[in-house]
Amino acid sequence: MKFVEQLAAKFDPGDILDSLPGAVIIVDRENVIEYVNSTAENIFRSSATYMLGKLLPSLLPYGSPIPELVDRALSTHSPVNDYRIDISSPRTGEGKIVDVHVAPMTQNSGKVLLSLRERSMAERINRQLTHRGAARSVTGLAAMLAHEIKNPLSGIRGAAQLLETVVPDGDRELAQLIRDETDRIVKIVDRMEIFSDQTPIEREPVNMHSVLGRVRQIAENGFAQNVEFREQYDPSLPHVSGSTDQLIQVFLNLVKNASEAVSEQTKRRITLTSAYRPGIRFARSGSQERAALPLEFCVTDTGPGISEELQAHIFEPFVTSRINGSGLGLALVAKVIEQHGGIVECDSHKKGTTFRIMLPAWLEETDAEGGT
Repeated sequence: MKFVEQLAAKFDPGDILDSLPGAVIIVDRENVIEYVNSTAENIFRSSATYMLGKLLPSLLPYGSPIPELVDRALSTHSPVNDYRIDISSPRTGEGKIVDVHVAPMTQNSGKVLLSLRERSMAERINRQLTHRGAARSVTGLAAMLAHEIKNPLSGIRGAAQLLETVVPDGDRELAQLIRDETDRIVKIVDRMEIFSDQTPIEREPVNMHSVLGRVRQIAENGFAQNVEFREQYDPSLPHVSGSTDQLIQVFLNLVKNASEAVSEQTKRRITLTSAYRPGIRFARSGSQERAALPLEFCVTDTGPGISEELQAHIFEPFVTSRINGSGLGLALVAKVIEQHGGIVECDSHKKGTTFRIMLPAWLEETDAEGGT
């Protein structure tokens, strides 16, 4: 106890709570909010001045289980936990999922401390390991296909062409089927060969707003003519370190997927955003260096969302929810962004999907020397 008293005398408890990565809220037995830390202000997009004195349910969506957790903690005099609780609202935005820990405060009878931890960061790290593994596995698969399958296919196709000239008319259709299916496999292998390219990226300072503008122009004049586009950019962002052509291809894939997702919706909208997000660091490809990834670029659609089961695998090759999809577009996105030293993640719910890409800024000293 003496140590705790010394600690309290040395540090302001409010500063300690503000330093925690999770949101901290203290309420009384009537669910009146008595304290919030800075993380809680960020999650609920409200100031402490606004939240203090308000009822906890007023910050939560209708029917939220969190007030029930508070009652249970008070009645049992013990902590309770719940996971993946949706606190989305017009104020917090869509897709706000948290894990909740509720505990009665021993020194303040009738008061409860809530700790809310957003799942996005922990899941982000796990997803990036999966996405990078998928990118590497598809690279090896591409090399194997190119060397072991494509050459024999040319022989099969030649044999099928010869058969067409000698078989009876009734069997000629089968020979044509062999030829057509062989051509289809060759096209798949041709598409896969781009994954086996391990040429280092020729980095340059890339203006991502120009990239996104080019992508929008291509989309509006082609596959997304009936889609409404919105742009929400931070004009002060510095240039990205990467390849302009490859990044155009990445965002073309994402925008094409988004346009297909909204094709049968009443509200057909794609939103392109950019923002500065400090504090995100990740290991760069082929290096032990942990690079800052402060530049965020998102493609958000108003489609029906991606099933939770599929979300864990969408960056793997040949995984697709579309009937005629090849399942290679997002695998290519994962590979290119991994080569750029960035991360890509997907947040999806029933009102839409957001693909979020975090990239490093151009650093004149290191990138000009060809560092990756």
